[in-house]
Amino acid sequence: MASVPYPFTAVVGMADMRLGLLLNAISPAIGGVLVRGEKGTAKSTMVRGLATLMPDVAVVTGCRFACDPAAPDPACPDGPHEAGAAEERPTRMVELPVGASEDRLVGALDIERALAEGVKAFEPGLLADAHRGILYVDEVNLLHDHLVDVLLDAAAMGASYVEREGVSVRHAARFLLVGTMNPEEGELRPQLLDRFGLTVEVAASREPAERVQVVRRRLAHDADPAGFTARWADEETGLRGRIAAARELLPSVVLGDAALRQIAATCAAFEVDGMRADIVMARTATALAAWAGRTEVLTEDVRQAALLALPHRRRRNPFDAPGLDEDRLDEILAESDGADGDDDPEPDGPDGGPEGPDGGPDGPGGQPPRDEGGPGPQDQAPSAGPGPQSPQLPEPAGPADADGAGAPDPAREPAGQPVAGAGGEQAAVAAAEPFTTRRLDVPGLGEGADGRRSRARTAHGRTTGSRRPRGALGKLHLAATVRAAAPHQRARGRGGPGLVLRRDDLREAVREGREGNLVLFVVDASGSMAARQRMSAVKGAVLSLLLDAYQRRDKIGMITFRGRAAELALPPTSSVEAGAARLAKLPTGGRTPLSEGLLKAHEVLRVERLRDASRRPLLVVVTDGRATGRGAGAADGPLARASRAARLLASEGVASVVVDCESGPVRLGLAAELARDLRGTAVTLDELRADSVSALVRDVRGTGAGRGARPGTDGRSARTPLPTTHSRKVA
Repeated sequence: MASVPYPFTAVVGMADMRLGLLLNAISPAIGGVLVRGEKGTAKSTMVRGLATLMPDVAVVTGCRFACDPAAPDPACPDGPHEAGAAEERPTRMVELPVGASEDRLVGALDIERALAEGVKAFEPGLLADAHRGILYVDEVNLLHDHLVDVLLDAAAMGASYVEREGVSVRHAARFLLVGTMNPEEGELRPQLLDRFGLTVEVAASREPAERVQVVRRRLAHDADPAGFTARWADEETGLRGRIAAARELLPSVVLGDAALRQIAATCAAFEVDGMRADIVMARTATALAAWAGRTEVLTEDVRQAALLALPHRRRRNPFDAPGLDEDRLDEILAESDGADGDDDPEPDGPDGGPEGPDGGPDGPGGQPPRDEGGPGPQDQAPSAGPGPQSPQLPEPAGPADADGAGAPDPAREPAGQPVAGAGGEQAAVAAAEPFTTRRLDVPGLGEGADGRRSRARTAHGRTTGSRRPRGALGKLHLAATVRAAAPHQRARGRGGPGLVLRRDDLREAVREGREGNLVLFVVDASGSMAARQRMSAVKGAVLSLLLDAYQRRDKIGMITFRGRAAELALPPTSSVEAGAARLAKLPTGGRTPLSEGLLKAHEVLRVERLRDASRRPLLVVVTDGRATGRGAGAADGPLARASRAARLLASEGVASVVVDCESGPVRLGLAAELARDLRGTAVTLDELRADSVSALVRDVRGTGAGRGARPGTDGRSARTPLPTTHSRKVA
């Protein structure tokens, strides 16, 4: 038995999400809504409930692409359609799974029939199913980038194109796009964020009474879904009627010059790129007016439209969460309201509207009146203000941090000894200003998730060869298929113009692109790193590499070691913002358990290898190479244990980079020794601070990755690698 959806009107709170969904139901041209929020906040429940409020749609009988009988798509693959064959059905809500393939999304062509018979045998995908309905993508930030590109292109153009080796099929694909995501699991690229019309932030209520109400309603629904839904039938019917009325009123809403000036001024002041924000704001403000039952857009509509359409479009640092300064927004609206009144030949015309005694259409200062037909459903005043902010990039260290007054110089301490006075924990220092790094590659050719770091066999990229299909046929390699079939045509009795194909003849293209890796940071937070100037530079370097990982679509993790043990400060995640937050709060002090840090890295990588064997790791060890702890003598001392732990990692082929943080006139070169044991590359902190770490690390050398081999024998381009056991100075 099909499950009964939870009623949309029974959801407690969530006024911003409610409003964003309803506005898109009124005006699908807005472009959908992206819902950002923590897990367990009824995101999916509200989207499924919205589908029950949408009006039924009339479709051509038997059409797999839901053509409108009043205006059928002339390019419909099932067309042409005869007049009169129509039926009504409920609006569909189609869910796109995170692991869906491109063929499942856009549809698939039968290449065998296309080549052999010359017919377009097309199996529709989810985009066709969602036409004139709702397409819901849960955890959209975890969807492969190329699928998100296809999805948003279809949403923008209103059509889906499927092309396979010169065979092309097009069909209409207009839908209400709703995406949900948990920011803790990683952000969407800014280019993809911009393609969503609106964005809202949701969070669970912290009010006990409201939480009690949520639990009571949920339990009541689970105990008797049909009875619970029946009790909310009147509210559902009323809301459904209000949506229909707003849809009918929408074409009559007037967007005056004054409102357009406010929209343009707001987008310009918040420095959004392009013109999409202006257009989305205009459509949203118009829908807000229709939702409120008005035929004129007011300042309150423009303000609410800005809060919904601009937070994810404003210029921001990669580690900043979307948000909007509401005080600044109010100032902009007040300044732009009637700003061009002296030059307007018709200040009281129908577009601008008559001005009130205080110079604005909405009262003093151009501010909207409260509680007068506001657009929020169920008389709740919506608030789309910024949600909890992700940590911003720390400010560069100031002069007080840079001089390091009173801090011991670890470079003057003997190897393996703790710094005097560094036994206790010291407060975290700010990171130096981050810089741009070049790419750190993992050697060889991987098969991990699409990204922008290391070479890999991927679904997208340049074609490098062909192979027999592994399961369903992916991208056809036409030339290889013809070559495989050609020798057998006479034996197969070919008599017509088409090839006589067998399944064994098909070849799919092998493509090479870039993959995302797991970048695991192992950061020394002991007393030997406690000099404020040094730790500030170290944090700035790690922050720069975090920014690089964000841009290259990597997963990241962070291990810190100090005192007597190592700690997994950040389990591997796609949320680079979380890594920046942990780094900003990182304290220093205590002994230097280097071997524990390396062994912790070995354990973390072992577990991650079981979870995702295709994602290759890159180990970045940030240390001066010193080690302290129990044990004595050359065989069982701290440095010996660290060396054994490093060789253990090297034996498993983990690609490594050691960022040498040693400073001062006397340098022991312990980090270079560690890099030698890891079979990786050492880079000095001076080189890192000179923005040259990635310029020096052209190839991260790992076990079995061409050590001693001729250039190019492992499939890589013939480049001269760095020595794997030495650091280099900047010329």
